[in-house]
Amino acid sequence: MTEKQTEALRYHESGRPGKIEVVPTKPTQNQRDLSLAYTPGVAEPCLAIEAHPEDAYRYTAKGNLVAVVSNGSAVLGLGNIGPLASKPVMEGKGVLFKSFADLDVFDLEINATTVDEIVHFCEMLEPTVGGINLEDIKSPEAFEVEERLKERLSIPVFHDDQHGTAIISGAAFLNALECVGKAIEDVHVVFIGAGAAAIASAGLYLRLGVRPEHLLMTDSKGVLHSGRTDLDKYKSRFATDSGKRTVEECFVGADVFVGLSVAGAVTADMLRAMAPDPIIFALANPEPEIDPAEALRARPDAIIATGRSDFPNQVNNVLGFPFIFRGALDVRANAINEEMKMAATQALAALAKEDVPEVVLRAYGLESLRFGRDYLIPKPFDPRVLLWVAPAVAQAAIDSGAAKGPLDQDAYRAKLESRLGRARAVMRGLIDRAAASPQRVAMTDASDSRVLRAARILADEGSVIPLLIGPEADIQATASELEITLDGIEVVDPATAPERDAYGDRFWQRRRRKGITQEEARRRMHQAEYFAAMMVTERAADAVVMGQHLHYPDAIRPALQVTGRAAGALAGIYMMIHRDETYFFADCTVNIDPDADRLADIAAATAGFVRQLGIEPRIAMLSFSNFGSVSHPSQAKVAEAVRRLHETMPDLEVDGEMQADTALVADILTKVYPFSRLQRTANVLIFPDLTAANISYKLMSRLGEARAIGPILVGLAQPIHVLQRGADVDDIVNMAVIAAVDAQERVRAHRSAARPSL
Repeated sequence: MTEKQTEALRYHESGRPGKIEVVPTKPTQNQRDLSLAYTPGVAEPCLAIEAHPEDAYRYTAKGNLVAVVSNGSAVLGLGNIGPLASKPVMEGKGVLFKSFADLDVFDLEINATTVDEIVHFCEMLEPTVGGINLEDIKSPEAFEVEERLKERLSIPVFHDDQHGTAIISGAAFLNALECVGKAIEDVHVVFIGAGAAAIASAGLYLRLGVRPEHLLMTDSKGVLHSGRTDLDKYKSRFATDSGKRTVEECFVGADVFVGLSVAGAVTADMLRAMAPDPIIFALANPEPEIDPAEALRARPDAIIATGRSDFPNQVNNVLGFPFIFRGALDVRANAINEEMKMAATQALAALAKEDVPEVVLRAYGLESLRFGRDYLIPKPFDPRVLLWVAPAVAQAAIDSGAAKGPLDQDAYRAKLESRLGRARAVMRGLIDRAAASPQRVAMTDASDSRVLRAARILADEGSVIPLLIGPEADIQATASELEITLDGIEVVDPATAPERDAYGDRFWQRRRRKGITQEEARRRMHQAEYFAAMMVTERAADAVVMGQHLHYPDAIRPALQVTGRAAGALAGIYMMIHRDETYFFADCTVNIDPDADRLADIAAATAGFVRQLGIEPRIAMLSFSNFGSVSHPSQAKVAEAVRRLHETMPDLEVDGEMQADTALVADILTKVYPFSRLQRTANVLIFPDLTAANISYKLMSRLGEARAIGPILVGLAQPIHVLQRGADVDDIVNMAVIAAVDAQERVRAHRSAARPSL
């Protein structure tokens, strides 16, 4: 047994055997919970559903549940291994549904060999699930099973082996044609293989615009032609009168080859006979019809796609089925029809032409990726696929009559983003707020590829008006190298900016009694951080994001020297997104060992920021003791900070000193300490010192798998925010959005304060 084989078996065996488990979505911690989950409380939703069957989507998991059904008769690369041996594959399918589209799955491997048996089984599933994914059922039985179920059931049924390959390869096909500059109605296409995937793919290609007389298909006996008497009704659709009878003849002058057969079915000589700039889709798994390296040697002008992840242009069905079912179930479609499949194809083709986010590049260890011969379709780990394909499918379901509408696309996309994680949902709310009144955000380190990508994203989505601060030649060179257009994005070069000396003089006026000379002040304006800080002070920008390549203290210094502090403490906050909850940790970056006054100021500043986000703060002042249970100077300063907050901000929901579990566990907080001013568990945690805060947010991020957004700087006189060194594109985008919302809120607060009282 090879190491790879051993590793695969170990993976499936280790810990809990298999790859899936059932997890309750409601609490079952006490007798009350159990009485609601089961008897007697469960009777209420049962009666409601009996009266109104559609309420099953309201009170049960039906609307988010897919059955993956297989008899194991045609498992990819393994053949007819039977239902039991196919179970690891079906569990894996369930993992993909959940991981990529947050859909739950029952994998159902059935001892059924006839069409009637499979159809009858699936019919009996209709009350339980929202959709059925047929998997690894051999053809032609698979065609008939799907056809009969579509006629009889009012829930979506989808045979992924057919339609998944068709949809994904169809998107790649459209983009490959664009790359080589060929019109779809002119190209000649040859299919090697006439199984379920080939027949479905060929059908989709015809709907995309390939002319029927330009499409040839072969099976193990040769070309499908009208003279053959051994063709079933599915193959007969693709029988032609071209006069060609052998596989070799089909390749002569062909523009496109689609292989859905077996390894070694195609030779280099066949490819040499194809037309210029051939499109070669060798999709057999696990080994393609011809090795891609050999294909390129034979045809260096070719565009090549395979089903494998170790070559470019992987035609992977995971780009389709999770998102197609997601869109179908979310609008309660009664089928997955041709219009919905076409919508998925078009959405994937369009997404491939968009800039690729850094999260995708990191996942694949790439420096860059852009639309072209080696990137025809999105990568499977691109989180945007959900946001493009599911809405397209859902809208197509409504437009075609398979579901009822209308559909609010913006609201639906926001809902889908929440399925990608609570952090996406939180940031989507902030992005929408920022986009309502876009602010000018100056961004330093602008020749860094991550900053440029972030600026392009911000400009495209309209949430922020980015201003790139730095040497213009360097910025333009990096943008050109990455093929990032700077259309609509202003570049400001401090070295040539006409206001540079004026900024320097104003900075000197501010700092001349701090030991700085006028000449030195002007020199500082050559530095992007000082120049950007002056821009926001002089109203040439509304906010600043800086510090991509600086240590945190060095990044804060220009902001402090140029703008100074606001009233209260300077502090760093991390927004921690954990499961369905959002917490705010402070101070994680600035104050090493704050005294009682500084702790109170940190809490007040954090409360103000949290309120800006539209969240009412519930603040726990943390320590190692609970309300004086241990006497120690560290405990005493926290208790004193709480006393001052109660005195100066009596309406603020804050208490302490308390331990972290007291702050976060309702039973401890309300039963053991009923006198606490915290009536519910805390969402803001103020730590007694930098050591505790820094360790806590990093442990939460690494071990607790929380998403950390920050650090968010509060306490400056202007909306200036500092990145951690090495921040990625998402971090920069998030910080720019937060800076924009900060700027908006400061303007609103200023106007409110200036408004005369009646």
